[in-house]
Formats: sequence, structure tokens, C-alpha cells
Amino acid sequence: MARIGFIGASGLMGHGMAKNLLAHGHGLRLAVHRNRERVADLLEAGAVAVDNAAAVAQGSEIVFVCVTGSPQVEAVVLGEGGLLAGAAPGLLIVDCSTSEPGSTARLRERCAADGVAFIDAPLARTPAEAEAGRLNVMVGAEPAAFARLEPVLRCFAENVFHVGVPGAGHTVKLLNNFIGQAICTATAEAFAVGQRSGVDLKKLVELLSAGPVNSGLFQAMAKSLTGDLAGIRFGLDNARKDLRYYTHLAEELAVPSVMGEAVHQSLTLASALGHGDKFVPSLVEAQEQLSGARIVPR
Repeated sequence: MARIGFIGASGLMGHGMAKNLLAHGHGLRLAVHRNRERVADLLEAGAVAVDNAAAVAQGSEIVFVCVTGSPQVEAVVLGEGGLLAGAAPGLLIVDCSTSEPGSTARLRERCAADGVAFIDAPLARTPAEAEAGRLNVMVGAEPAAFARLEPVLRCFAENVFHVGVPGAGHTVKLLNNFIGQAICTATAEAFAVGQRSGVDLKKLVELLSAGPVNSGLFQAMAKSLTGDLAGIRFGLDNARKDLRYYTHLAEELAVPSVMGEAVHQSLTLASALGHGDKFVPSLVEAQEQLSGARIVPR
């Protein structure tokens, strides 16, 4: 069993990951601040509470970081009382956040100077699947590091993909999220146009459900027609952040990102209209405001 540290166990994804690591017998150290409510069950199950990230790193073989994005990851790793302040050579820091590849590369170089490996291993699927131990993980790592890490990842992941060299994990995650949000934003817009033109949207969903356009994301967006705006439990502002990372990556590579910019601006507009703290299906509510369409029953 490994000695594992965890940053972000109080989050929607992190809690389930940490719970499953404990259930598989691993020792777990958590940085716990004032609010212990979200991790109380983890502490009861044997997790050890410490004061800061440096204390999480001390004595750990692997530390998982599952926070919002690159600024938070950088603060956890490099900040005062951060992971590197307590890390010993040989430590694996595993970033399961959705982060910018450029930031990941800088952190990897800085960690390597202290003999620490920084691995990108972002996640797919939902908090429900995190609790069930059925996440998808995409890992960018050297083969030896991946071999060391894979058995631990399988404590909370149904599918573990070694997608390439260090940095490939975060790049693949941004591609995944771009395609996913393109489906969501296109669906919300189509619902608005369809409703304004007099189409029965339930008939539209029936048709698309029987053809190649159908997908889990489309079905989750279609739940908005019954008033369910939580079919995708992923924050709209987080989706906006991920698309910003994606378009930034495309710009750095000098690749035109016409669709990426359109999706990013659709999410930015929905956030500006007041839906940023809601889930992604509230893109439909934003379309109602913009078009005058009536889509979500109230």
C-alpha cells in the first residue's frame, strides 16, 4: 500500500477519489482547513489531517492535486507551505486538475530540479462516477512513472489511458473538453432556433436520439426540456476556463481555432448573463435570454 497525499479532497471530484483510495487500503494525508464537513467521513475512515501542502508531501510517495486550474495548482506546488517545501526526492506529484499545458511544463521542470516528478493525469466523467470509482484518467508520463502510478489510479478509475509523454494528458483533456462543449453549445443554440421556428423540440430530440448525432452529452442537454438543468454536473465557469486554455493552446501552436473561439465566447456570454455559477446545461437559459425562446418549463 502506498503513502498518499491529497490536495482537493473536499471538491466534487476529489472526495470520491480520496474515498476510494482509502477503501483500497492506502494511507492518506489531507490538507484540511477550517471547514471539515466535506472530509469528515474521510477522517473517520482513517485519513490524517495536516495543516498545509508541505505537510501533505512529507512522508508521502504520491500526492494527488485536484483543484480548479493552473493558478491553484501553481500555488499548491510552489507557494509558501507548498508541496515542494515538504517534498523529498522521488515524490510523484499527480495533477488531476484541468490545467494549461504551458504551466504544466514549467511546473514539471521546476519539480525535476528537486528530484520530484510532476505528472499530468486529468479526469473525465462526473462526481457520481468519482464516488463509484469509475472515472476515466488520461496520463502524460514517462513509461516508468506510469507503471508506478497506474495501480493507484485504478483505485478510483475504471479506465486509465497512457496518452503519451509528460504534458500529453492535459493536452488531450483540453481537446476532449473542446469537443464536449461544442456539442453542448450547439445543442443549446439549436433548441433556441427550433423553438422560435415552431418546431416541437421533443420531436427533434426523438429524431436525433435515433441517429449518429446522439450522445450522452446531447441527452444530458435534452433534459433541459423537462426542466432538469443538472444533467451535466460541471460548472459553466469551469467549462469557460477550459475553453480559454484550449484556445490559448491553439494560439501558441499557430493553429486557427474558429470553432474553439465560438464555443469559448458562447460560454463567456452565458457567464456574463449570470449563469457562470450554474451547470453547463444553463447554456439553454442563456439562449432563452438572447433569443426570446421558451425552452425550459417553469
